[in-house]
Amino acid sequence: MSELSDNAKKVIQDHLGRYPSKQAVTLPALHVVQQETGCVSRKAIREIADMLELSPAQINDTLSFYGFFRTEEDPLGKKRVWICRSLPCMLRGGEELLAELCERWGIQPGQTTPDGKVTLELAECLGACDGAPCMLLDDELSLCVTADDVEEMVRG
Repeated sequence: MSELSDNAKKVIQDHLGRYPSKQAVTLPALHVVQQETGCVSRKAIREIADMLELSPAQINDTLSFYGFFRTEEDPLGKKRVWICRSLPCMLRGGEELLAELCERWGIQPGQTTPDGKVTLELAECLGACDGAPCMLLDDELSLCVTADDVEEMVRG
């Protein structure tokens, strides 16, 4: 049985014509799989490799290079919270925000809450220094946030 859904296979196939080589589709393919399943399993790595005519090691090299991909050993929560750790965010309360969220949720950056609802991540810079401290919840950027703001948005 295939690890990749028919939709994921179709989206990956559609990318092939937009890139100069099959290898160049590695990153988009990993995004497709993670977005659909919350992680990239070993079986998915092998299937992507077969589709792109690469070795599983080549796919794994790309997956392991980028910090935003998750494996089946460490899947994502339903919501993914990125706290900016740039200097402006840290100077305007980012460290305290991160510490408060870690305490409330009982996890450290890079971990997922035991109920599987939230994964807490660190971002090197979210590019919104004028709104520090900022965070990214899935795809939505929020500025000047407090721990209470983050909790409310996660529950939202």
